[in-house]
Amino acid sequence: MSVSYTFLVNPHVRQHLKPRSVLPLKPNSVWKIEAGVIRTVTWHEDGTLVTLGVWGAGDIVGQAFSKIEPYQIECLSIVEAMILPLDECLPMTDVLLSHIQQVEELMVIRSYRTVEIMLIKLLGWLAKKFGRVVEQGHLIDLRLTHQDIADLLNSTRVTITRALTQLEAQGLIHRLSLHRIVLKEEQIWHYEI
Repeated sequence: MSVSYTFLVNPHVRQHLKPRSVLPLKPNSVWKIEAGVIRTVTWHEDGTLVTLGVWGAGDIVGQAFSKIEPYQIECLSIVEAMILPLDECLPMTDVLLSHIQQVEELMVIRSYRTVEIMLIKLLGWLAKKFGRVVEQGHLIDLRLTHQDIADLLNSTRVTITRALTQLEAQGLIHRLSLHRIVLKEEQIWHYEI
């Protein structure tokens, strides 16, 4: 069975997008994520990518909620989404509260002093938001590259690779193929900060 990835920006029509696809921005419209995971990003003048948020099924995203320029929405997995006119995503209070809460959670994660602690906190957050329980812990099945994680934490790919290797050696995570991670939650609570 093959999946069609045709992309037409029609309101209320579910779109199917490949990983790393960019959702087009339309004035006075937002995207409702039906399935999959996306991230919102911007970049500095020097080209450094900055992840603004990570969103999944049920979330509503769009430039209408941001003053950041440039602003882009990128698929991290296969995504099903539909575009909605801004005036149709009610209650707006719930959407805005969701955005504020995620921004605050990511700000706290990024405020830790070491990359190792930021990484373990990020993995815990991703496991709660997007993970599923497996025998060994929580599977984070997002297929995030080391660069994706570095972008989330404002770090470098080399630093993240080193930190992931250290966490795996400590038995806190198990890395699987295709950039998937199992967080061994019972041992996370004993991690020394």
